Amino acid sequence: MTNPEAINWSAVIADPRFQKLHRRKITVLWGLMALSVVYYFLLPVGAAYFQEVFRIRVWGVLNVGLLFALSEFVVAWAIAVYYSRVANREFDRLAAEIAADFAKPRAG
Repeated sequence: MTNPEAINWSAVIADPRFQKLHRRKITVLWGLMALSVVYYFLLPVGAAYFQEVFRIRVWGVLNVGLLFALSEFVVAWAIAVYYSRVANREFDRLAAEIAADFAKPRAG
């Protein structure tokens, strides 16, 4: 592994590939955060303004409101899986390419 002190971080930051990677990651992360915040706040908004819909029984004691609340766990996991796939497929590959170009062999 390359010593982090041996890397010219200013050159890495100035690299257009790094800037593209950073912009892409920011775009993906902000999008996923916005999606999760909107979905999270649909529960209290729905419980306050759409009480009739949230009271509809689906099966036994389960109603729409409870299923929606439980679906937040599924959505959180789906977001995590989506991000990990994008990171593995795209971000890690680009980061490895950039790191390989800026890594200096150890002296010694």
